[in-house]
Amino acid sequence: METEDDVPLHLKSLAAFLIRLHSDQLRSITLSPGPKLHYPLYIDFADLMNEDPPLAHLVFSHPIDYLRFLDDAALWAHKIVFDKLKFEKAVEKIFIHVRINISGSPLECPETFPSIGHVRVKHHGILLTLKGTVIRSGATKMYEGERTYMCRKCNHMFPVYPELETRNSIVLPPSCPSQRSKHCEGTNFQYVENTIICHDYQEIKIQESTQVLGVGVIPRSTLVILKDDLVDIVKAGDDVIVTGILTAKWSPDLRDVRCDLDPVLIANHVRRTNELKSDIDLPDDVILQFKQFWSEFKDTPLKGRNAILRGICPQVFGLFTVKLAVALTLIGGVQQVDASGTKVRGESHLLLVGDPGTGKSQFLKFAAKLSNRSVITTGLGSTSAGLTVTAVKDGGEWMLEAGALVLADGGLCCIDEFDSMREHDRATIHEAMEQQTISVAKAGLVTTLSTKTVVFGATNPKGHYDPDQPLSVNTTLSGPLLSRFDIVLVLLDTKNPEWDAVVSSHILAEGEPGKEKDEHLAHIWPLAMLRRYIHFVKGYFRPVLTKEAEKVISSYYQLQRRSATQNAARTTVRMLESLIRLAQAHARLMFRNEVTRLDAITAILCIESSMTTSAIVDSVGNALHSNFTENPDKEYAKQERLILEKLKSFEEFPDIISME
Repeated sequence: METEDDVPLHLKSLAAFLIRLHSDQLRSITLSPGPKLHYPLYIDFADLMNEDPPLAHLVFSHPIDYLRFLDDAALWAHKIVFDKLKFEKAVEKIFIHVRINISGSPLECPETFPSIGHVRVKHHGILLTLKGTVIRSGATKMYEGERTYMCRKCNHMFPVYPELETRNSIVLPPSCPSQRSKHCEGTNFQYVENTIICHDYQEIKIQESTQVLGVGVIPRSTLVILKDDLVDIVKAGDDVIVTGILTAKWSPDLRDVRCDLDPVLIANHVRRTNELKSDIDLPDDVILQFKQFWSEFKDTPLKGRNAILRGICPQVFGLFTVKLAVALTLIGGVQQVDASGTKVRGESHLLLVGDPGTGKSQFLKFAAKLSNRSVITTGLGSTSAGLTVTAVKDGGEWMLEAGALVLADGGLCCIDEFDSMREHDRATIHEAMEQQTISVAKAGLVTTLSTKTVVFGATNPKGHYDPDQPLSVNTTLSGPLLSRFDIVLVLLDTKNPEWDAVVSSHILAEGEPGKEKDEHLAHIWPLAMLRRYIHFVKGYFRPVLTKEAEKVISSYYQLQRRSATQNAARTTVRMLESLIRLAQAHARLMFRNEVTRLDAITAILCIESSMTTSAIVDSVGNALHSNFTENPDKEYAKQERLILEKLKSFEEFPDIISME
């Protein structure tokens, strides 16, 4: 390393800035044991602007040079700290890279933080930030980042950096770059042995989120190059914010194909935002509105619950059971982890099986709007990756391409025409739905990807639905796959004249403006409020089962096990887990932190609605014809009494009626 006299003045000032604001990081790096590892030094662009505005502008407008200056300054600052700590087992480092975080700085404006689809030539060469989802992740490689040459005339040694844009070609300067008082005009240079410095290198591809795109807009993607300590910190399906330098890279030479310049972002800072996938603002006054709402319905809680459910897909008349199932699925339960580390998922899955025209696609689209992160696709999938993941060959290299379930990690995946899945998706979706991972072993790529997502599927029955046949026969879906769904609702168009009259009157009245209709719409929760409410109860409440709820769920499960015939595929341990998840979700929906008997009974009613032949409750009926009642609390009391009377005959639960 240089002596103090050899260090340029601007590097000394930069090193002083780093020591002044980031001495703790420098101390931690200096005391780390690995001398040849690459260490990041994180600084905030907002702090740099406060300390030295001209330097901050130069870093923004000329990042290629000044990011390199910052790295050199970090090494010099490290040497100063090392000299102070050399008696504390300090280790001198070779590689330190300054990583600039633009969060909270003026660089978050649209001009320097555009969407991927709006990147243009004007963004070339500046410090640019892009946000997207990783859809491909390449293998880690090595590339030559620096080598030293010596002028044969004056013996001046200088570094040369291979150009990444021209596929790592080396361009020597036209004359000796010596800065001595007497200028050397030498043009003959010699490579200095053993001065090549190699770096880790990885290419990923990020795509802009479909959540921020309008209808008909194709999501764009761009290549991102990760180097050194940034390698392998993200994987397919991750949401990232990348800050770096936009440049262009020559596409590979192919015969009879024009050689183009492909835009590429050389990353300086990468931030994973998986835990920040929600962009929903929750001010205190909105939370206060939720609390006031439930205080108004303290005596009639189910009436308050139904007021919320009316806001789900309000354009579809009735279908109370479906709207309740959608709400419970989106809210979900609490993930359970035992002492051995085994996890039981908290996310619920919902499948709608019904005749054409029963509103399945309407619910899919509305549920996607309610979720903070969602992907809508069909069973065939929109890319070669389909629903899970596949291996694709890009430029002679095999890479993983994430499918819909991986891209929806942490959110909702809506799958229409669920029965038309590709063969390789059918084999892997079982693990994706239950273990919430996808194990990949393709083209030599062996890894595991996260699919912690809610699956909301819709499909038509195979021909005319036969109630006497199992669900697997009517849908061409296997029993094990159907058992992954917590709720499976069958919407049968049974041509009920009374129901047809009510529905037709409702649809015809939609075109006639009237006072009663306006008052009705005024009491429906708007979409934005519903999104906020679902987001809040999911993050705030972690319901725990009461003894009453445990008894009800346990007895119902055991009774179902005894009478398991047609629904044998559903009456497994997964059914018990589904009951717990649905009860927890209903407690969250009711703005509570404990699962009561009401939540357990409601979960049982949802499970009963999933069965074409109900084993206990005979009054559930067709989910397609379920409607909102005028007095839901009174109606629930009847259903509860019916279920408790059925369970009373179970010898292990003789005192259930006394709990009323």
